[in-house]
Order: sequence, then structure tokens, then C-alpha cells
Amino acid sequence: MSLRVLGSRVIPFLSKRNGRLLCSVAASSASKESLSSPSPESDVSSTKQGWSFLKFALAGTLTGATAAACYATYAYSLDEIEEKTKPLRESVKYSAGENATALDKFQQLLYTTAMTVPAKAIELYLDARRLVEEQVQSYTEPYSDKLLPDLLPQEQHVFTLVLDLNETLIHYIWTRDTGWQTFKRPGVDAFLEHLAQFYEIVVYTDEQNMFVDPVLDRLDTKHCIRYRLSRPATKYQDGKHYRDLSKLNRDPRKVLYLSGHALESCLQQENCVPIKAWQQKDREDTVLLDLIPFLEFVARSSPADIRPVLASYQGCDIPSEFIRRSKEHQRRMQGQKRGFWKH
Repeated sequence: MSLRVLGSRVIPFLSKRNGRLLCSVAASSASKESLSSPSPESDVSSTKQGWSFLKFALAGTLTGATAAACYATYAYSLDEIEEKTKPLRESVKYSAGENATALDKFQQLLYTTAMTVPAKAIELYLDARRLVEEQVQSYTEPYSDKLLPDLLPQEQHVFTLVLDLNETLIHYIWTRDTGWQTFKRPGVDAFLEHLAQFYEIVVYTDEQNMFVDPVLDRLDTKHCIRYRLSRPATKYQDGKHYRDLSKLNRDPRKVLYLSGHALESCLQQENCVPIKAWQQKDREDTVLLDLIPFLEFVARSSPADIRPVLASYQGCDIPSEFIRRSKEHQRRMQGQKRGFWKH
């Protein structure tokens, strides 16, 4: 076989073999490239996973902080939290000192940096809670610890008669035809005029000023009532407005609170004079007039503490019981006089 014929047969065979080799080399290099360099989709998915983890971490941190703040608000008062967190908040101001080593200063720097965020968070919580409690207190507590001005020196012996308004001195109703109507309790004019000679009279109600002032202007034309206290002066507790006699700036031993709802509306029940609640339908009511003798006797006799006196009348109709005791006292005194003259 000639060399020309052999060459013509070998060249096509090598070209075919080289083609297969080139294809296999190209495929292997492509597979290596695909393994060594990630695709754009994998970059996007890994980025999304990182952001998701960060979001979950932030959400968990906020949830934990909120839960801790809610528990602290429920379990501890503001003063207690300030006292408990004081060391942590002051640790941020810690200084390693001039003679400290470089390592100590570096550790102090790391500690201060790490504790700055928790300390600032606690400071923000305390400021926010203090602001909220002040706002709440402005609605739930009387507007002042001294609702009345000081008594004059010459009036230190005078008792204070605190009166409720609705269903005690007046009663108001509303109808579609007539609107609001206010009715005076029978005997209220004589009651106020007579007892103003002996008492410092104060009206203490849970009604609003816009209602109280016009009503008392018409009711008290002779200015027997010295002071008027309305809803802002009450204590809001358990969904009700209570009269807090401890805020009156008066000796509690010389304060009487008279109301048709005395035991339900006053925090100091030992100072209460409960009477029957009045409505405009009861035209024959005489409760206020019946109480005048008892209240005048208290003012004239001036007991050292009115609270034991009122406790002795607990569960009794005060006017009737006072008359019974007065008659019994007179009989006893007459008996003692007879005994004296017999001897």
C-alpha cells in the first residue's frame, strides 16, 4: 500500500478521534466552570435567606423586648424598675481610670459599647412610662392634694359639711318633650340657710363644671355653699368617680359627708352620713329638715372626733335615733335631779 493511500485513510480517522476528544474536553471544562462559579439565581436565593434571617432576628428581638416591658409594667412600679436598673444604667459611665492598662481600657471600651444600647432602651422605657402614668394620673386622681384653701385661724374649730348634689339636694331628669329638668329637694333652702351658721358647707359631686355651676347658682341664691368641687376633683377607680375626703385639706375628725349614695361614692366611709336618695316624685320628703337637729347638735357640742359618733349610728335612721337618744338623756338627767333633791 502506498504512503499516499495510507495517509488518506489515517487523517480522517484522526480527525474523527480529535473531534471526540475536543468535545469531551469542552464538556469537562464547562462542568468545572459550572462548579466553580455559582449562577445568578443562587446568589439571589442566598441573599433572600440572609434578609429573612435578619428580619426574623429583629422581630424576635422586638417581641422579646416588648414582652419584657409588658411584664415589667405589670409586675413592678416605676420606682422599683428605676431602682433595679440603676446599676446597669450607671455602668455605661464606668471609667477604667488613668493608671489602667491598655487591655483594661480596651475591655472597658467594649463593655461600655455593648451596654449603651440596653441602657438607652431602659431610659426610653422609663421616660415613656413616666409620661403615660402622668397622663393617666391626671384623669384618675384629684387635680390637687389640697382641694380647699386653708381654714382661717379663727375657724379651726368649724366642722366641714360635704354634700353630694344629685339625688341629695336635687334630682334631674331628661325627657324627649321637655329636655333636661332639675328639681329641688323639699327643705333644701332651709337646710342650707340654717346649717351655714354652723358649718363650712362644700358641694362635692361627680358632675361636670358646666352642669354644676348653673345649677348651684340658681339653687344657692344666698351663697350658703362656700366651695364647689366637681368631677376633676374626684378619684376615678374601678370605673367610678369617688369622693376622696383626704384631699380636702381638712381635719378628717371634723368632716361629714352627706349623700344619697354615701357608702358607694366615698372612699372614707367612716365620715359618711347616708340618707335616702331622692327623686322628684317624692313630694313629701322631709329627710333634710329631719337631719337639722342632729347636725346642729354636732356643731354645737363639737366632739373631738366625729367618726366614732357616726359609727354609733351605723345601721340606724339618724334623725329617729337622735330623737330617741335625746329623750333618753333628758329622762336620765331628770332622774338624777330628783335623786339629788331627795338626798
